[in-house]
Order: sequence, then structure tokens, then C-alpha cells
Amino acid sequence: MPRTTKVDSPGCPPLRVLTFDVLGLVKVIEVRDRLGGALQVVERWGVPDSSKSVLAASMNDRRIDPLLAVARKNGMVEVLSPINGDARASFSNINDGEEPDSDVITGLHLFQKESPDSSRLCTLLTCTTKGNASIKAINFPDKSEESAVSSMKTWRVTGGGSVLCSKVDGVEQHALFGGKGVELNVWDLENSTKIWTAKAPPKNNLGIFTPTWFTSATFLSKDDHRKFVGGTNSHKVHIYDSSAQRRPVISFDFRETAIKAVTEDLDGNTIYVGNGSGDLASYDVRTGKLLGCFLGKCSGSIRSISRHPELPIIASCVTCAFGISILGNFFLRSFSSSI
Repeated sequence: MPRTTKVDSPGCPPLRVLTFDVLGLVKVIEVRDRLGGALQVVERWGVPDSSKSVLAASMNDRRIDPLLAVARKNGMVEVLSPINGDARASFSNINDGEEPDSDVITGLHLFQKESPDSSRLCTLLTCTTKGNASIKAINFPDKSEESAVSSMKTWRVTGGGSVLCSKVDGVEQHALFGGKGVELNVWDLENSTKIWTAKAPPKNNLGIFTPTWFTSATFLSKDDHRKFVGGTNSHKVHIYDSSAQRRPVISFDFRETAIKAVTEDLDGNTIYVGNGSGDLASYDVRTGKLLGCFLGKCSGSIRSISRHPELPIIASCVTCAFGISILGNFFLRSFSSSI
């Protein structure tokens, strides 16, 4: 019998994930063998520095010259290459005389509308805790130059409360904002005008009113900005249809800790919900029915959920009580599995 040797196939591995932590590192995680195989951190970009903690990130995964934008605690916004981590541009989002911690970025979106030939230009939407939103155009510099940043539009999302979550729809014409003391509201990005605001749910049968506190939100479909979902600090999930009414059309509770992340599926009928105790579930938004649930097996909170653009795979990032990194445990799960 001839001897055989297993050789890893060259090229891009089956699964590759970018993660971010409180020390400002961008980590590249790969699964080389098969679904359910060991996760490996193959690269770390940056130098550990708590002042550069990553607060938000967005990627333009175009075929030619993809880009990754990250917003940091010190007020800097950087545009990197998601392939090798090379810096393409950077700028400060802090106004003169302001402290970085006074108004940090909570929402970041890297627009994908640019032509693939626009290799020296990108457009970013940022939103801060105090509701200061802006759209900026960034010209990538030569090695001897600084980044040229021009502010195209600026506006206030809210006059009070704290903005904690935001999302741009699939056609990049509308944006969704919400937070502590901030009801979900939808804005027209072309005109910088508010076109819809949610109405707080009524008091319960005991006469108790729950204060507004949205922690995460997303649109349900790339082609329809009228339907979206929001998760709250009181472990509730609200599903809205702005064409029908201002209050939720469906609401339900998910376990007993705050909702930390919600993500839509490609079919537009399913959402994935993660909470502060590491539980992850999928729901049918048409009925509010629970489709499957993974119970948290460690002391940690789900911080983000990402759906693979093609494969039936989702990834969730969890902060662990035994580490200082936002990335405590990273899971890849098949949709067909549940416990």
C-alpha cells in the first residue's frame, strides 16, 4: 500500500471570521478542516492598548479592494484592509476641546455604493452616544499624505437619551437608531430627515410602564426598510412594521437577561437573538414562534451575531468573565442544530 499524507488545500480556508476586542486588536479566526472543527486565531492586527478598544466595525466585502472600518474608544476611526490589516486611512471623530469618552461612536456603517474602481475613496456613516450623526467621504492618501476627510452631512438623531444601536438598510437609503430613552426611529439618509418614530408600548396589566431602552436593532429585509426588529434591556424583542402602526406588531420575551444582539436571516422571516447570559435563539418573525435555542454554556454575554452570506452558518461572539477581551468564546453553529 502506498503511503498517503494529508495536505491542507491552499487558498482561502472554508470559514474565516474577523473579531475585535477591548484591547484594540483585530483577530483573524479560521476553521480549516470542517464545521465543528477547532477554531484558530491565525493573525492579530494592532498593538494591545485599552484606549483603542474597538466599539464598532463595518465591512465592505466587495470583490476588488474590500475595506474594513473600525471605530475606537479614543475617537479614532480607521479604514483597514480585511485581507492583511494594512491601514488605508484614519481620522478623529472628536471635536476640539472634547474628551474622547464624552461622546463615543456607537454606530458605524461603511457604504458599499462606491464603484469597484473607486479604490481611493469610501463613505462612512457614524453616530455617537449623544445622537450626533454624520456622513463623511474619505480619500485614501499616498504614503506621504494624510487622509482627506470631508463631512457631507451632519444631523442630530435625538435631543435626549443615549443612542446605543443603529443599522443601515440593504439599499443604504435609510438608517435605524435606538437606545436608552430613545425610541426606534427611521431616517432618510438622502435628505437627513426623520420619517418614522416608534410609540412606546402601553402599560402592562399591572399598570407598570417599562422605560425605553433599546440595545440592538436590525432591518428584517435588505429590500424593505419598513420592517425591522429591536431588542431591549428588559429581555423583550419588538417587531415593527412602520406601514401598519407605530407600536410593535409582535412582541415576546427571550429568557431573563437583556437582549444584546439581533441579526436577520437571508429569508427575511427569521431572526437570531442573543442575550446577556450567552443564550442564542432563532425566531419566526411572522408568528413569534421559537424555532431553536442554544443555551449559554459559559459565563458570558453575546455581543454580536453574524450570518454567513451563503452557507447555513452563523457566528456569535461572547465576552467571557475570565478574560479582558470581548472575544471570550467564538461559536460557529449549524442552523439545523438545537438543544
